Amino acid sequence: MRILQIGMAGATLTAALLSTGCNQQEKSQGAAASAPPPPQVEVITVGRKDVPVTSDLPARVQAVRTAEVRARVEGVLEKRLFIEGADVTEGTALFLIDPRPLQAELSARKAELAKAEADALDARQTANRYRSLLGGKAVSQQEMDQADARQKQAQADVAAAKAALAKAEIDLDYTHVRAPISGRIGRALVTEGALVGHGEATHLATIEQLDPVLVNFTQSSSEYLRLTERLRSGEAKAADAPVTLLDENGTAYSHPGHLLVTESAIDPETGSVAMRAEFPNPERALLPGQFVRIRLPLAEQPNAIVVPQRAVQTNAQGQMVLMIGPENKVVPKPVEVGGLSGSDWIVTGGLTGGERIILNGVQKVRPGSVVTPVDAQPAGAAPAQEKGAAQ
Repeated sequence: MRILQIGMAGATLTAALLSTGCNQQEKSQGAAASAPPPPQVEVITVGRKDVPVTSDLPARVQAVRTAEVRARVEGVLEKRLFIEGADVTEGTALFLIDPRPLQAELSARKAELAKAEADALDARQTANRYRSLLGGKAVSQQEMDQADARQKQAQADVAAAKAALAKAEIDLDYTHVRAPISGRIGRALVTEGALVGHGEATHLATIEQLDPVLVNFTQSSSEYLRLTERLRSGEAKAADAPVTLLDENGTAYSHPGHLLVTESAIDPETGSVAMRAEFPNPERALLPGQFVRIRLPLAEQPNAIVVPQRAVQTNAQGQMVLMIGPENKVVPKPVEVGGLSGSDWIVTGGLTGGERIILNGVQKVRPGSVVTPVDAQPAGAAPAQEKGAAQ
């Protein structure tokens, strides 16, 4: 009987142990099933290629030509003949100054010319008559000389009257204030009824030619000298690429520009070299005074490693990238970067080519964690889901 009781107790203990083991296994399997999968990150494979070395510099837009519309004769402004902010053509009448005083002046000058021409005719006839009488001693030589002098004086009066008439005609034409250049005109600075041109050429409006436009910027002397040294040593080759303009949001302007001029001296006050580029502006998207950035091609770097800027992190120890190591574990990799090539860093140390580095998803991982790497799509490519849907 006692043996039977001991056997039943052992069986109960064995069943309890088996039950506990099963429960622990089920809990372990449940925990494993509930653990989140490794985060997915987009990676790129580092390679080498010839790239342009660029520099992004702050700049300001300037109109290629600016003209001030001014009153060139005195008078009362009668009418404005243009729409403010519109494009105007060279020679178009913009303002009308009261022409009546100058019309009267023109009439007076015409009368003076007619009188001078009549006096000149009389003097010429008198001189001719005296000349015919001089041979018969009917007039003296002195009288002949005086007649010749009066004739010359009359001719000079005619010339002066013609010049005065021409000036009166020009002044009358100036009552129509015309556009000196083609371009976009701003607001009118003077209203109708104002007296203009009194003692000075009154500023009436401003016209700016907006296609093309100039962009002014400066480059530091240290960067300029560093580039010169790299070109001299053969580390880089001279670049002959168009200049790119970036707006305030960092978006590249649709029209490439070209470098116009570089000052031959360094400004001693700022320690920089003044430069200027020209850009077409058919849509009038660029306005004078606008703040932009210039992406200036400096040289060409052969066999260089470049990585996007967002793949490079900066901390107290320097700059680094997150690399995919064995078993898809994240490995921090210190790097050294040089100049820029567009929006990418040129890596000068730390990478040799062939490494896989994280481009997107850096915020989801930490060193040593396991990730699921996927190849990053080229810029402008459609997502895989959209491609599948399209097919």
